[in-house]
Amino acid sequence: MVIAGVILDAGKVLLRRHPTLGKWLPPGGHILPGETPDDAVRRELREETGLLVEPTDYAHLPPIEAIKKELALPFYVNVHSVGDHDHCCFFYRCRVVGHTNEPPEPAELRWFDVRTLDEAPEVPEDVKYIVKLAAKKM
Repeated sequence: MVIAGVILDAGKVLLRRHPTLGKWLPPGGHILPGETPDDAVRRELREETGLLVEPTDYAHLPPIEAIKKELALPFYVNVHSVGDHDHCCFFYRCRVVGHTNEPPEPAELRWFDVRTLDEAPEVPEDVKYIVKLAAKKM
């Protein structure tokens, strides 16, 4: 299981050129044992972008005794191929809440204008659809 965070700001989306696949993708990665998806989103995006983020979509149910912690709701979920195997991925909308002093993992980061994303041949078609879905729900 993996997560990806879609960071939208002022009509732009932050994508990362995946160092192995060479594709422009939302930052993200594997959920570690004992980690919630929310924790994975925060950790992976911090490591990959140097940004501190928070997932934005919660059900906000009233406190119920048996519930220990409410988790963010993914806006989209899929199973996709990464070459030699598949990933089940939970996509979360995220907002930036700060910056770290740590340098991000080596990879190229770039802000793409959502309005002209269809004209960016370097961005995979599925990523374009997912980003536009995230932007619609805002």
